[in-house]
Amino acid sequence: MRRFGVISALFLLLVGCFPYGFAGGGLPAHVKTVAVLPFDNQTPSPELQREMLDALRSALGRRLGLRDAPEARADAIVRGTLIRYDIDVPVAYSADPTQATSARRLLQLTLDIELVDQRSGKALWQRKGLTASGEYAERAEAEGRRLAIERVVNDVIEGAQSQW
Repeated sequence: MRRFGVISALFLLLVGCFPYGFAGGGLPAHVKTVAVLPFDNQTPSPELQREMLDALRSALGRRLGLRDAPEARADAIVRGTLIRYDIDVPVAYSADPTQATSARRLLQLTLDIELVDQRSGKALWQRKGLTASGEYAERAEAEGRRLAIERVVNDVIEGAQSQW
């Protein structure tokens, strides 16, 4: 037993001598503020632009620790174009006519989005044709839109965190 303890201690000392970490991931060290610009909205849904803006601003601050700033003073900017908004993609139907919800629908949102470093002018993360979806009960489109926006926000956060 004593030999095992000595070997374990030596192993830990050796491992401690080799620096290892996940440096290189995430945003550059100088990026502390972000401006989320209103997206160009090519969809028939005017509220989509505001909801996307609010969700991104909130999540970038809460999950990445970035402060909101005006475009002129921000270290990075998020911009994009809302391309497609399909709300009536059937998913499932109920055979029971007494059931309140007779159908499930799928809302699909397609957009181009990028996170740009203002200092270098280079895209830190971007996706063209990013599609997110949200399933919702019939006549509950807002819930489907909320789920789709949440998925877009998660993709942006994960993309920003995985800059290797």
